[in-house]
Amino acid sequence: MGDTSNLSQRPVWGTGDHGGDGHVNSALKELLDLLDLEQIELDIFRGRSPEERIQRVFGGQVAAQALVAAGRTVPKDRNVHSLHAYFIRPGDPSIPIVYNVERLRDGRSFTTRRVVAVQHGKAIFTMSASFHVFEEGVSHQASVMPSVPDPETLPTFQDRMYELVGDQPELREWFTRPRPVDARYASPLTWEAFQNPELRSAQTNVWFRYHAELPDDPLLHVVLAAYASDFTLVDTILLAHGMAWGASNVMGASLDHAMWFHRPFRADDWVLYAQESPWSAGARGLARGEMYTASGDLVVSVVQEAMIRLTK
Repeated sequence: MGDTSNLSQRPVWGTGDHGGDGHVNSALKELLDLLDLEQIELDIFRGRSPEERIQRVFGGQVAAQALVAAGRTVPKDRNVHSLHAYFIRPGDPSIPIVYNVERLRDGRSFTTRRVVAVQHGKAIFTMSASFHVFEEGVSHQASVMPSVPDPETLPTFQDRMYELVGDQPELREWFTRPRPVDARYASPLTWEAFQNPELRSAQTNVWFRYHAELPDDPLLHVVLAAYASDFTLVDTILLAHGMAWGASNVMGASLDHAMWFHRPFRADDWVLYAQESPWSAGARGLARGEMYTASGDLVVSVVQEAMIRLTK
């Protein structure tokens, strides 16, 4: 194996790299460690999954780790502006994931990378990501942030689910455990719409932030947004039908995922994730999302198609 001591061009983000008072919940510490990929050769990285009894790797984790791998091969003056990904096979959480980065282009202002995530000798995920040197240019924003309550006035996701799952200890443990992302719903949860059909909607508004003072590296904040982007998009499709994970005879999985990053932002500040599902049919559903800063700036656009399959 070659000398890998000077291969990474961007810093890593260990659990000791955050600022502030050092208070970071265990789930966020673990996520930062998961994103700190091991570089095993030039353009080859290895990542692991949380030690949990789950059937497959969370799609947001694979997307985030793949983006880390791509970003570690790009000069610091170029920030990611878009990614396009496909989820090909379920990820096995019991073994590492190897990320192979292909350097497709290094232009004067744009850089393009392709990442293939591999397990058991087969591709489970592919991503193309494009990076861009900052340039001045025309600017406008037609999208308007939805009017929703301030996040501090809303209960946490864990508090809302604690009341909903009642005396079901296994579900309560799963839904109320510490999470790396503090999510505050300004719209009904899927479980609420499952219990009350009048709450069905094809729109979801969720505030989220990572509750710690994070490093200033722009790549980290983009990666954390990619991780969070996969939590609730499929839920928006389910919400339109009054279905909920663990309560309905439904099986779902992300098929593809695309993101465009418009402006710099911080994932440790509140971000409103406004989502809608314009269509579902044929065991598939489409969901779109826009991320806004608290001041109303549109910073990220997201589109995802998912498999929504009814089971017996």
